[in-house]
Amino acid sequence: MGSQLVQTLRQGVWASLTGGWYHDPDQNTFNNSCHLYLWMFLLMLPLSLHLALPPTTMALSIYCTSVTIFFITIKMVNYRLHVMFDKGDVVPPSSLSDVIQGGENKSNASDSCLAAKLSDLLSTSSNSECQDGLAGGHTDCPFQRRIIPSHRLRPRRTHPEIFQVTTPPHLHLNPFPPSLFPRHPFLPSPRIFQVTTPRPSTLSSPSPLSSPLLSTPPINPYPSQTVDAGNHSQAVLRLSTANQSEEDSIDESSETSTQEKPSRKLYYKLKLFPGKWVNILYDRLRLINYCQYSLLKVRKGHNQIVAYSRAAYFCIFCGLIWILEQMLRSKDLPVSTVYGITIVLADALKFLRDILVGITYCFPITFLVGLFPQINTFMIYLLEQIDIHFFGGTAATGLHSAVYSIFRSLTALSLLYGFCFGALKEPWDEQHTPALFSGFCGLLVVLSYHLSGQSSDPTVLMSLIKSKLMPTLVDNEEEGEDSEDIKDPLPEKLMNSVKEILLSDLVVCSIAYILTFAITSSTVFLSLKVVLYALAGTVGFVTHYLVPQLRKHHPWLWISHPVLKSNEYSQFEPRDDAQLMWFERLYVGLLCFEKYVVYPAIILSALTNDGFSLSHRKKLGIHCDVLLMTVAGMKLLRASFCNPSFQFVTLIFTIVFFEFDCSRASETFLLDFFIMSIVFHKLSDLLHKLHFIMVYIAPWQIAWGSAFHAFAQPFAVPHSAMLLLQTFVTTLFYTPLSPFLGRCDDNNLNSIFYEYLTRSLQHSLCGDLMLGRWGNYSSGDCFILASDYLNAFVHLIEIGNGLVTFQLRGLEFRGTYCQQREVEAITEGVEEDDACCCCEPGHLPHVLSCNAAFNLRWLAWEVTTTKYLLEGYSISENNAATMLQVYDLRKLLITYYLKSIIYYLIHSLKLQTWIKDSSITEALVSYTKWHHIERDPAVFSVKIDEDYVHCLQGVTRASFCNVYLEWIQYCANKMEEPVDCDEDSPLVTLCYALSVLGRRSLGTASHNMSNSLESFLYGFNTLFKGDFRIATKDEWVFTDMDLLQKVVAPGVRMSLKLHQDHFTCLEETEEPAILYEAISNYKTSLVICHESDPAWRKAVLSSRDTLLTLRHMVDDGTDEYKIIMLYKRHLSFKVIKINKECVRGLWAGQQQELVFLRNRNPERGSIQNSKQALRNMINSSCDQPLGYPMYVSPLTTSYMGTHKQLRSIWGGPLSLDSIRTWLFSKWVRKDNLTSCNSGVNMEDVDCAGGSSSLSHNPNSITSQSLSLYQARPNRTSHANRQHAAGLVHQLFSGDAHVCSTNAIHDTFKGMVHPSYSFTYWFPYHESITHLSRVH
Repeated sequence: MGSQLVQTLRQGVWASLTGGWYHDPDQNTFNNSCHLYLWMFLLMLPLSLHLALPPTTMALSIYCTSVTIFFITIKMVNYRLHVMFDKGDVVPPSSLSDVIQGGENKSNASDSCLAAKLSDLLSTSSNSECQDGLAGGHTDCPFQRRIIPSHRLRPRRTHPEIFQVTTPPHLHLNPFPPSLFPRHPFLPSPRIFQVTTPRPSTLSSPSPLSSPLLSTPPINPYPSQTVDAGNHSQAVLRLSTANQSEEDSIDESSETSTQEKPSRKLYYKLKLFPGKWVNILYDRLRLINYCQYSLLKVRKGHNQIVAYSRAAYFCIFCGLIWILEQMLRSKDLPVSTVYGITIVLADALKFLRDILVGITYCFPITFLVGLFPQINTFMIYLLEQIDIHFFGGTAATGLHSAVYSIFRSLTALSLLYGFCFGALKEPWDEQHTPALFSGFCGLLVVLSYHLSGQSSDPTVLMSLIKSKLMPTLVDNEEEGEDSEDIKDPLPEKLMNSVKEILLSDLVVCSIAYILTFAITSSTVFLSLKVVLYALAGTVGFVTHYLVPQLRKHHPWLWISHPVLKSNEYSQFEPRDDAQLMWFERLYVGLLCFEKYVVYPAIILSALTNDGFSLSHRKKLGIHCDVLLMTVAGMKLLRASFCNPSFQFVTLIFTIVFFEFDCSRASETFLLDFFIMSIVFHKLSDLLHKLHFIMVYIAPWQIAWGSAFHAFAQPFAVPHSAMLLLQTFVTTLFYTPLSPFLGRCDDNNLNSIFYEYLTRSLQHSLCGDLMLGRWGNYSSGDCFILASDYLNAFVHLIEIGNGLVTFQLRGLEFRGTYCQQREVEAITEGVEEDDACCCCEPGHLPHVLSCNAAFNLRWLAWEVTTTKYLLEGYSISENNAATMLQVYDLRKLLITYYLKSIIYYLIHSLKLQTWIKDSSITEALVSYTKWHHIERDPAVFSVKIDEDYVHCLQGVTRASFCNVYLEWIQYCANKMEEPVDCDEDSPLVTLCYALSVLGRRSLGTASHNMSNSLESFLYGFNTLFKGDFRIATKDEWVFTDMDLLQKVVAPGVRMSLKLHQDHFTCLEETEEPAILYEAISNYKTSLVICHESDPAWRKAVLSSRDTLLTLRHMVDDGTDEYKIIMLYKRHLSFKVIKINKECVRGLWAGQQQELVFLRNRNPERGSIQNSKQALRNMINSSCDQPLGYPMYVSPLTTSYMGTHKQLRSIWGGPLSLDSIRTWLFSKWVRKDNLTSCNSGVNMEDVDCAGGSSSLSHNPNSITSQSLSLYQARPNRTSHANRQHAAGLVHQLFSGDAHVCSTNAIHDTFKGMVHPSYSFTYWFPYHESITHLSRVH
């Protein structure tokens, strides 16, 4: 604790007071001296200029120019050194002379020497394995090779003393001396490393067993090749001892198997000019690695932003002070009166300047306590708040998003400003609205509607534009990708959604502009203000208060169950999609009516009235009045289109306050509404903060540990008062409650379930929110989805008009004790609570007890929905050891294994090629002999092999045919092309050879101990992953790798499923026909692979119905193999809404405690369970290293157009194609109706529909029509016309391929009355002809 305090004082307090300099004992004298002299230069330069020159602009220019040049030089050198440090060439001392002479090539002897060193260093100490890879094994390797599939080339722990380092494909790993691997203090003995190089498809996620120390890319010692390490701060894999400094650890001798004395120093090549460079010692590079002066100083990694944050803040504040000084020099500053308050602009500017100067003086203290974030975070926050409060924006997801959002808002504002200025420049009559002002109103509605429906992240929009403008470039990029890479369907889905929105906006905005122009040109808004206000208040109260309260799990926290229940509320396990209820239709209708009719009408009415007033009397000047009107109108319209949940409260308060309480202080209704929208936003945050504080510090919520807590509680009053003051300050600046008073994807195998859950939410979240299934919501709200094993934290980032951007964080399946207690708190019900204070009198029917109602009001969370259905996967697992405990069960598995190999071999398209291949035939000569015996006792055993001959102590061709010949012949007879399958056929020989190879691979993977259950499971799991170790006698299989990848490997996986089915249908699987049908069905309907295989993730994200895998689970001392089955179904979740200020405060507290105060205690009190605030679940969901989520999704946008039920209500996006289709369908139906007999009752016959027989048997249309024509050739009956209408309907519903063109023509020719022309009945016969030709 003492050393931690000294470190905080040195790097925090002293560094803040001096402006960034402190003595670092971890650095050598050279580094600290450089830092000191740089600091002295920056300190003495302004003092010297002040003493030498008068305070003029010239002196200021000299200072600014000098500092700018100085810092540009430092930063350029810093950048060049970091580029060299990350991507440069390492110069080993042995080749230093060559580097000095400028040579780029090394001698072959040196290469071979280094390769030999690497070979010795990276060789494994296994007596049965030899790796053929980059390590370059010896020529006298053992008799077998190891074939590792691409998805298995990733770091994994293979032995207690062996690690495996994975090198990405863009890192060219070259032989390097073992001196680059000194020992690490946490590894007391030398370790052996195994290096493999995966293909690009294997880099999706790191291994859970890979250490952070091993994630650093290796160094390339050869100048001819480079190592692209990205932005890594450490290019050397340093494993130094604990009692040595970093400098000494580099010079230390390696203690690996190589006894050669390593090099003393390492050098980097810093290129100055083409062909010229200088050598930089590695120790000097640490100078730039530790040059980041910040309270949030991170030892590992290079954060380029931290080094600029304090300087940027200083420049920004000094620039603002200078601008204010220049403004104060003006003598004609105006004096204005706003809301009855006289504002003298000169005094206001002086006050603001003094505040900025005071804050600048307090920079050391503010930097010390960490009140200022990094400069990029500050800019994102500033631009986001400006866009939200002044322009009606939604949110910003990053710096690029913030700049893009503010740019498009300013562009729209500048366009609208010109129209409004032209309309208000001259006064106009009350009964006649100028056309220019009507155009301004129409353009305002159009731009606000369009901007509200666009995401703040321009990535998808830019991708769509790029695909349209440069399709060739996009096609080339797709073709350049590896064919084995998984193509994610999400980007294309997002682009299609954005394309639909843009096409819909094209039509909707055109119609909206015409309607707005027509309405504002009249005087309709002059007399409808009161009606519109009453309508908005009524619709808002019903939509956003009454209906959501009736749908809550506990309405008004008094009723024990929802009043408006969903259809799934009483179901135990719903199997279908959520049913659309009548109150959901009502909610959607009222919501659309409110935000598309009511609020636009109110705002347009205010614009018309205020525009007429301002045209005659300018209050703040023409430019200021026009700007305020434009900004207020755009902000209110965009906010109403995006999320009008709280607009009705703001509207009612605005009317009451400025009409009755402070009527004299009112300016214009539009400006009043605009100001109140900002005030209510701040008040909402303040109420959330106060609620969180009251819930968190309530005495009855505290776990009293002793009598001291009761004694110390009164002394917390001053602390609470200070906390209250802090609450008001943080509300003003929209910051979390800072506790200074007190991917990501993870590599976990279970994270794929949360990733699929994210995709499900992307499909349905926006629609479900608009249907009211999550209650009221706003930007920044946080929810928890809780089910039997999935607990997901959902954060709503952006709420737009028809879109929602969110982020999902998956918690651990089996969390800590604290997490389990909080999960129990949110899943247990309170309906059975009968207590009232200290007694239990019971409660009224359908009403909660007094204690239950009281406790629900003192929680920072609330259950909104108990049966929220979402498509996901249910998991069932079986212990593989239990299923294979008996030898007979293992023998059955081997039997299914060999039968599956035979099945996949016969069904392979390359079967004839393999049979006729001369090299394979020559290699399998021994297997054609009937007396050949396979006698490997470590592989074949009477206990697990069905064809084992006990007297011969092995397996022969005869014994193999005795067991498997029937199955071979049955599979061969199922093929379309005949295959010779008698006992002496090449097919049987190949099947026999593959059966021996498969069993020998299993024995080798089991370390030749197949009789042991643990070894058998280990070997079978190794084959299941696709890790085959091929002996020398089986190298014939390398003739075509498809024999392993498409025959043996699928056979291993299919055998596991067949063995599992054996327990449910024992007799059926013994029949060849049933077994053949089962394998054929599973081949198409079931995905069987390992979880590390890319095909597993692809299958999950593709929504395959059933998946199976074998998982090796090592947890808490248990070593088990589980057979995992996934079934796609609808999962039921509880939706819990959390106080968003509670989340922000707890996350900020963890950041302050872990990063600033450096509290590393894993059992610290701030992460213990707190049921009233869900403290542990919230803190664990934070980003690493503050939390430990299992999965963190990227920011994902959900669109309402992908929700089927919502689409059925509003009919989908409006586009030209949809309008043409609708008109065409109505026109055809109208023609059919007019051609019907007027004497027939239309209720009995539907002229537009066909008979049921026609719809079920479309091929009979022509014959039936011809028979009708032959029977009655001279008149047209009602039945014939009905049949013709049914044919038209069938043709235009997609069944045109069932008829030929001639048949259609003849049919209509026989049925249509002679007075009707054929083109009238069939005006689009040419298009139908084209369709028939295509089909």
